[in-house]
Amino acid sequence: MPRPKTHDDALRVRLLHRAGELLSAEGPGALSLRRLAADVNTSTTAVYSLFGGKSALLNALYDEAFRRFGERIAEVPETEDPVEDIVRMGLVYRESALADPQFYLVMFGRAVPSFEPAEESREAARRTFLPVVRNVGRAVRAGLFAEVPHEDAALALWGLAHGLVSLEINGNLPPGVEVAPMYERAVRAQADGWRGRSRDR
Repeated sequence: MPRPKTHDDALRVRLLHRAGELLSAEGPGALSLRRLAADVNTSTTAVYSLFGGKSALLNALYDEAFRRFGERIAEVPETEDPVEDIVRMGLVYRESALADPQFYLVMFGRAVPSFEPAEESREAARRTFLPVVRNVGRAVRAGLFAEVPHEDAALALWGLAHGLVSLEINGNLPPGVEVAPMYERAVRAQADGWRGRSRDR
């Protein structure tokens, strides 16, 4: 009878989740393999077995963060209204950040300043942006958006979502703000701003 697997994918996910929490809450100095292993009730041997070291752990954490984020964005259904699809992606952006705040700083905040993701990981991260570009293209071709470079409009829409979500995640919004309706209104206003305007105006 084969021996049970103790260093399995469930443990891998728990380690990545806790690593993200440590980085987000306490900064890079808190993330040691010894502490991580203790917090998850496993051994440093298990961490090395699953990741091979701290640098590989950080890259796996970056990959996992963008994998989760990308899956949520990709699950937004395509409808006959590409502008509404773009708005929905903006809403899912926030939903994803709030669902996994421990990963958000890893994706966009350089949680470990010295860490540089592998190029293939960077490329996978960039691909999460493509559904927005694709829907901007659909909106332009349908005459719903002005004739602008698709990447320009997509980047502006992405940047608005990123800015507001970053303020919220980091606790920098004014007290008493009803975030969800304000956020949706801002995303819709940004999308509407690309209707019928030339890039030179």
